[in-house]
Amino acid sequence: MGFFDRFRKKKKADDNKAATSASQHKPLVRPVGQLEPVGASSDSRFSPDFINALKENEVFVFGSNLSGMHGGGAARAAHKRFGAVWGKGDGHYGQSYAIPTMQGGVETIKPYVDKFVAYAKEHPELTFLVTRIGCGIAGFDDSEIAPLFADAANLDNVKFPKSFAKYLNLE
Repeated sequence: MGFFDRFRKKKKADDNKAATSASQHKPLVRPVGQLEPVGASSDSRFSPDFINALKENEVFVFGSNLSGMHGGGAARAAHKRFGAVWGKGDGHYGQSYAIPTMQGGVETIKPYVDKFVAYAKEHPELTFLVTRIGCGIAGFDDSEIAPLFADAANLDNVKFPKSFAKYLNLE
């Protein structure tokens, strides 16, 4: 078997693995036009699985990188749809709130989550729809990220992915 045959075989295996992995996780957004606009219902503790539109008081909370290069995943959607600013990887811009998740381990994410929780407490007029930050491109698991939000679990204006529920005692 030649080099190109091995390359094609490996690429096909990698593509199959990626397709299997992708099918195990629900996407955060879908192309505009495929769904009716979705926002959080006022009685729900959970953010929608698919967010393609927001109500005026809603904020899309997503995982970013410190440099604010919003090129993929939820960060790309935040930039394209919800006002995330290119070059700004932390904080509230437009209808988005960036939490850096690409700079190291969970311990490097916690201060940014704590900053977000303080911000959410200061802004009860806003509803924050937290996505599965850090659980996509950054490669963390819900069990690692969800507990970072424990101080926000009792806030009525913060909605979480259903996959965070058991780690935040929201079930």
